[in-house]
Amino acid sequence: MYSPSIMNIDELNIANIRSQFPVLDQQVNGKPLIYFDNAATTQKPLAVIEAISDYYRYDNANIHRGIHTLAERATEAFEASRLSVQKFINSYEKEEIIFTKGTTEGINLVAYSFGKTFIKANDEIIISGMEHHSNIVPWQILCQDRGAILKVIPITDVGELDMDAYAALLSTKTKMVACVYVSNALGTINPVKKIIELAHNVGAKVLLDGAQAVSHLDIDVQDLDCDFFVCSAHKLYGPTGVGVLYGKRALLDAMPPYQSGGEMIKEVSFEGTTFNELPYKFEAGTPNIAGVIGLNAAIQFVNRTGKTAIRDYEQALLVHCVTGLKNIKGNTLADPILFYGIAKSKVAVCSFAIPGLHHFDAGMMLDAKGIAVRTGHHCTQPLMNRFGIDGTVRASFAVYNTKKEIDVFVEAVKLLIRK
Repeated sequence: MYSPSIMNIDELNIANIRSQFPVLDQQVNGKPLIYFDNAATTQKPLAVIEAISDYYRYDNANIHRGIHTLAERATEAFEASRLSVQKFINSYEKEEIIFTKGTTEGINLVAYSFGKTFIKANDEIIISGMEHHSNIVPWQILCQDRGAILKVIPITDVGELDMDAYAALLSTKTKMVACVYVSNALGTINPVKKIIELAHNVGAKVLLDGAQAVSHLDIDVQDLDCDFFVCSAHKLYGPTGVGVLYGKRALLDAMPPYQSGGEMIKEVSFEGTTFNELPYKFEAGTPNIAGVIGLNAAIQFVNRTGKTAIRDYEQALLVHCVTGLKNIKGNTLADPILFYGIAKSKVAVCSFAIPGLHHFDAGMMLDAKGIAVRTGHHCTQPLMNRFGIDGTVRASFAVYNTKKEIDVFVEAVKLLIRK
């Protein structure tokens, strides 16, 4: 694992951090940009932008098989990123790190390849009621294809998993539990260690969707004992189009390739083909080399800043935001703001609705003031249905946001309510 920074909340130099993100230094609709859509994607520091640019400027070459200097430099940088990811999530060996194009592809890879090998008719797969569509649809398709049964962990009114109901769903028929670590729509941090322990007790494997967790929480896949972990670089201050699948070696060795083509083969003839060893067996075709190198730069940015310091600072922002919104008065409504996702343990995501104002309209009005939030169902329609709504306004925070920005945001929301 990385060595956490010794910095604390008081030592974070936000002005210095913000200066590393050029996108923040602009106006939108004549107002300074306030970017509160970090759960959708985080902005990129100069170190990431320059790492991508430098690859194309100086080292642009395909990787692994070239013997010339550029190819060797590109390969070295690409594989250095794999080692960096291994340390960042504490996998046992770097060969357990598979590069994908994102969380969605990682889930699909496991659903297809693990499912093809281990899922049969009447087996059961468990997901939760707060899953992103990307962790619902692949399992639905697998169940339809294999004749398996999909079961869902219900959600409580405060936006937490009903763990008693989860325990009751488990049986010897359960072969896979696929669960989000942190809800993108609510910010809820799920008790994944307990989820994994209970699943393993009945012989089931566990996939964690870590898309929202990876930038906020310390990830240690060995301590969690998860069988698979998936995440995306662009949620971690890195580039889009790059993701990571971690899997335990024994499982990855037993699973067939997800795609075929170059790199994932060892020998090819017209009579037959033998597949490459890990991790290359699951990395068919030319990868997003620049993006993978950019991911390494993003990880180094997080390590330098200190994930504990980032998390503490973001939590302070969340408290400041919720407190400010709760203090809004002067409206005839008894509850001018309805909050969704009030779990005891959550990351810096604030989802809410303003009665009488559609969330899309609220988002457009806030954008007119230069404030970027996300509105809609956040690719969690079943979760929205659980609460009887069609969407929320979601403000999500990152290390470059400030309390002053939140004050501007709260005042803007106050005006929307009063109007």
